[in-house]
Amino acid sequence: MYVELLGAVVLGAVIAFMLLKKKPESLKTQDGWWGVGAPLESPEDDSIRPFRVDTSKEELEDLHRRIDQTRSFSSLEDSKFHYGFNSSYLQKVVSYWRNNFDWRKQVDKLNRYPHFKTKIEGIDIHYIHVKPKNLPEGAKGVPLMMVHGWPGSFYEFYGILPLLTEPASPDDIAFEVICPSIPGYGFSEAPHKKGFDSVCTARVFHKLMKRLGFSQFYVQGGDWGWLITTNMAQLEPKIVKGLHVNFAPPAKPNLTMVLSMLLGRHFPKLFDFSEHDIKRLFPCLEKLVVDAVKETGYMHIQATKPDTAGRGLNDSPVGLAAYILEKFSTWTDHEFTNLEDGGLERKFTLDDLLTNVMIYWTSGSIISSMRFYKENFGKGLDQPHSKMPVVVPAGVAIFPNELMHTPKLWVKQKYHNLMTYTLMARGGHFAAMEEPELMAQDVQKFIKIVERRK
Repeated sequence: MYVELLGAVVLGAVIAFMLLKKKPESLKTQDGWWGVGAPLESPEDDSIRPFRVDTSKEELEDLHRRIDQTRSFSSLEDSKFHYGFNSSYLQKVVSYWRNNFDWRKQVDKLNRYPHFKTKIEGIDIHYIHVKPKNLPEGAKGVPLMMVHGWPGSFYEFYGILPLLTEPASPDDIAFEVICPSIPGYGFSEAPHKKGFDSVCTARVFHKLMKRLGFSQFYVQGGDWGWLITTNMAQLEPKIVKGLHVNFAPPAKPNLTMVLSMLLGRHFPKLFDFSEHDIKRLFPCLEKLVVDAVKETGYMHIQATKPDTAGRGLNDSPVGLAAYILEKFSTWTDHEFTNLEDGGLERKFTLDDLLTNVMIYWTSGSIISSMRFYKENFGKGLDQPHSKMPVVVPAGVAIFPNELMHTPKLWVKQKYHNLMTYTLMARGGHFAAMEEPELMAQDVQKFIKIVERRK
């Protein structure tokens, strides 16, 4: 009798557990219309059109005229980059831009890879699509979408593309890479209506990949690309085979994270904290609050009144360059604020930096790119995706000079199927552009693990 009773209790507990156990949810979304006016009554044109970046004599003459008419303003003595972009060094950058920078040559470089546009939810989506070369007959590359952030562009990936599509080692995976421009950035049309946030972008990019014929694929992102690709994994966990990010800000604080902040400095092993974790997290007030306030002034402006500041940047190429390039200094290595030149040419060339600026200038996209902050933060910090875990296989590359540091314990609070967590040897926020070899190696490592497990 007791055996039967015990069996009934165990069976009841198992059934209750199975009934109460929640299945992983997917993020919910609805189709939108971001074009001018009312949605079309007829089906949307889903054709894919070749696109080329171009320029003109008139475009360059207008740029040079505006540069020639800029009004300089002296920096404070010995201020370096602590007040923003140093004016003395800015004069050097502007002089190079005006007299030595060859935009036509850079346009040819941009057109090295195939560009396309296609209309989704009422707006033109721009992307580059690079297929691997020299594959055996019948073989296909592994599809990978890579998504940029602000103030970057698809151009950030030009250094890493050949490493992924033409790997040197026969043991490496050859990827078929799609790099879209976020709507409102570069050559993707800006939404004409309010509300276009990261989830809308994720939905549009899923539609893009479906239109290109991919039933499953991998995604990679940093900065806004981190959130967009994370949302893609939350929207369609059966379609996204794996998610690799090089930026993973902490999820909403929970008890584990709070305890680690209170006790982690004194009991690091208890929370699996490394020496780098301790260095980047403590003292918490200074590292997680004060430093964040110092570096997020731009974010408060763009999350509240982007159109006001944006109008000045849209009119002045020098103002635009200062605003964008200051981030390529400070976000690459915070210690660069102590240098007169911001350390910009230690990691990048002026040609590459100015090419990124010119993508914003020639497309007139700085205001619409800044609005992306308003659309995301304006909806509050308690959106459904912020509370939802990511269940697809995930890989995280932690670059030591990244703006925010997230220890492995914190990453696992959001990414429940964490396959790789790599503390990279060097690098900062614009990792694919700064350290393409390291980034390519970590992407290879992560996706090889997922593919082999599969």
